[in-house]
Amino acid sequence: MRALLTSSGIKNSSIHDALVDLLGKSIAESNALFIPTAIYPFPGGPGMAWRAISGEGPSPLCGLGWKSLGILELTALSSIEEAAWVPTVQAADALLVWGGDPLFLANWMRRSGLTGLLPTLRSEAVYVGVSAGSMAVASTFVETYREPPRGNDGPLRSEDIVFATPQGDVDRILVTGQGAGLVDFAVIPHLEHPDHPDASLANAERWAARIPAPTYAIDDETAIKVVDGAAQVVSEGQWKLFQP
Repeated sequence: MRALLTSSGIKNSSIHDALVDLLGKSIAESNALFIPTAIYPFPGGPGMAWRAISGEGPSPLCGLGWKSLGILELTALSSIEEAAWVPTVQAADALLVWGGDPLFLANWMRRSGLTGLLPTLRSEAVYVGVSAGSMAVASTFVETYREPPRGNDGPLRSEDIVFATPQGDVDRILVTGQGAGLVDFAVIPHLEHPDHPDASLANAERWAARIPAPTYAIDDETAIKVVDGAAQVVSEGQWKLFQP
C-alpha cells in the first residue's frame, strides 16, 4: 500500500499532484473511503466531522471530486461482520484518514481490524493521512494532552513536561503511543502553526528524541509520499527530519 501523509490535507498543488501520481489515475476516476473517527473525542467533533465530509472544512479532502466517496466509521466495525466492510476497503483506491486524537484513532484501527488489514491491501491503494491520520500509521508516535488520556486507548507512556511557547503555555503531558506500523518513520504535524503553539521546531526536536525511528516534523504545506517503503518529502513549506 502507498501513502501520502499530510499535516492538513491537500493544501497546495504539489501535494495534489503527489496524490494523483500515487493513485496512478485522476481523482475523478478513483473511489475513496473517508475515516472521520479521530475527530470524535474533541468538543464539537460531530460537527467537525460533517464539515470535513461535506467539503466545508479548511482542508478540501472529501471535496476533491472523487468518483465515489463512502464513510468508514471504525467504531462500528467490530460490531458487524467483516464480510460487510472488508471487501469495500479492499476495493477502494484511497483511504482518507482524518485528523483528531491519534491515540483514539490508533486504538480503533487495532480494535476494528483495520491495522491488520492495511498491509494486505493492493499495492496501488493509497492511504491518505491528515494530522492524527498521518501520526497513527507509525510504529511509535507522540502527542500532547492537557489532561491524562484515557487508559483504554491502548499502549502508551506518559511524561510530564513544560513547553516554552509564546503564549506561556502551562504544563502538558507528552504521551508516546503505539501505531499501525505501516511506515518506518514518524510524523509530527503542524510545525510552527499559530494554532498549534506547542508544535515549535524546538519542541519537535524534543519529541523526536523520544521516538526510536526517523521523524519528520512537517508544516501544513508539506507531505510525505511513500512508495514501496521509500519516503519522499513533497513541500511548499517548512519541514525537518530528525534521526533517532
